[in-house]
This record gives sequence, structure tokens and C-alpha cells, in this order.
Amino acid sequence: MPGSFSEVMMVIDLYNADTNALLGEITQQDLKVLVDALEEESSEDQDYYITRETIDVIGENGRATDHLLHLLRQALGTSDGVEIRWQNR
Repeated sequence: MPGSFSEVMMVIDLYNADTNALLGEITQQDLKVLVDALEEESSEDQDYYITRETIDVIGENGRATDHLLHLLRQALGTSDGVEIRWQNR
């Protein structure tokens, strides 16, 4: 049932796709922001390549939470780009 407590409270784990290191937890709304902003290769796609420019675009429209932007910046670190993936818990 859409909008149910379990759907609203569902936690999604965000990982560095190359190292499988857990980056942190995001919400369904955070995931929606990622999905809406980034290109998916297929409807089954659960990974994205993130750059500094990607983070800027995601943060521009005000829909991304500070938490999501922080996790993405932390994942990127000093590299030019990083592959991230998400997984429902």
C-alpha cells in the first residue's frame, strides 16, 4: 500500500561500487532525487557515476537534502569521479 509506514521508513544503503564500502543510509526521497537527476542505463540500474559537477546539479534545485549531498561529497573525496550504488535494506 503506497504511503504506508513501512514504505516511508524504508532505508536504502549507499555504497562505493568499486570498493563495496558503505557510504551511509539514504531515504526513499533521497533516492528519488538521484533517480530523477541521473541517467540510468536501464530500469534495473542501481549504480551511478558521480562527479563534482553531478553533485552541483543535484544540489541546484533544492530537492536534495544536505545529508545526501554530504554523502556524495564524502564518497567523491579528491577523485574526479566515483561509481556509487544503492541497495534496499
